Amino acid sequence: MINKAPFKRHFFVSVITAVTFLLCPFIAKAQSEFKGLENLFTTPLSYVIYHTNKAPVIDGDINDNAWKQAAWTTDFVDIEGDSKPKPTYQTKVKMLWDDSCLYIAAQIQEPNVWAYKTHHDDIVYHDNDFEFFIDPNNTTHQYFEIEINPINTIFDLFLNSPYRDGGNPLTTWDAKSMRSAVKVEGTVNKPSDTDKGWTVEIAVPLRSLAVGDHVRIPHDGTTWRINFSRVEWDTNVKDGKYVKQTDTSGRPKPEHNWVWSPQGVINMHFPERWGYLFFSDNSSGNTTFTMPYSEDQKRYLWLIYYHERMYYNEHHAIALNLKDLGISEQVTVDGKPNQLVLEATPHQFMALITDEADHITYTINQEGLVQQLLEHN
Repeated sequence: MINKAPFKRHFFVSVITAVTFLLCPFIAKAQSEFKGLENLFTTPLSYVIYHTNKAPVIDGDINDNAWKQAAWTTDFVDIEGDSKPKPTYQTKVKMLWDDSCLYIAAQIQEPNVWAYKTHHDDIVYHDNDFEFFIDPNNTTHQYFEIEINPINTIFDLFLNSPYRDGGNPLTTWDAKSMRSAVKVEGTVNKPSDTDKGWTVEIAVPLRSLAVGDHVRIPHDGTTWRINFSRVEWDTNVKDGKYVKQTDTSGRPKPEHNWVWSPQGVINMHFPERWGYLFFSDNSSGNTTFTMPYSEDQKRYLWLIYYHERMYYNEHHAIALNLKDLGISEQVTVDGKPNQLVLEATPHQFMALITDEADHITYTINQEGLVQQLLEHN
């Protein structure tokens, strides 16, 4: 789902973001470093995706033998997580991969299947839709979004960075050679009957998930970040068509956002909140995902990032040291001592975390770009 709010190119020109809006009562003087930010530090879900030697047929029917080896995800929940009511209708996903494609199947329960967007790259989330977001690099930058509605209309785009960080969506990007199919259990755009829902199958060529020549083909043990979203609008029937319900001002009521891994905020464009997709070629199907130590380290980088955003919203300048953010320089991650460093000017920053034993360093900057710091000989 595209962020519908306008944005500025420079990170610190933007005064209010999803984070600062939700957390404006919280300031950096909190007694606990993570207090007030718990919604942004729940552990994302994970899914082990298994290699298949038999690709599924992309026809919308998800009952063929290829899919029997793949497990369903847990049912989708509200985008904000457990603090909100469970979705009205069930949604779940399963995935497979081979040497050429990522395969996604979704089952979407829906008593009123409708869709009116018919052209490629229409703003599909204005209909009820199914969406997925992929960050192959796990840097929160250079990621992909693909949306599909019940009549198989596709909206695909590339983002150089999240909207909150001045990202510019490249809507001319297409997932080249991607195949998709939808099967509706019922009838589309017919309010007089009750439907069961719709299923969708998608084959995304691995080489299409790249801009330029920077292609990352997964292998056994690779980890990507991924999340899935379902947009659901409340509707009435008028003159034989589904029409969105409106508020007292005549504007459409806010859509429901149901997701696989809770974001903790009403915004899909927080890639650091997406789930983990772990690739396995273990034919026994008993691979388990273990959270990498580096991901636990990065939690402290995101802590600094969120605090800096809130600090700037209050002071109109970046905090120049960790003390002003209420964050200690020495932290313990999985029982191991780590050193935090903040290098900052009033307009930009870089935060670093280094394990004091292996001396491996990860960084984050004011644009939310997370990377491993490489030593140069």
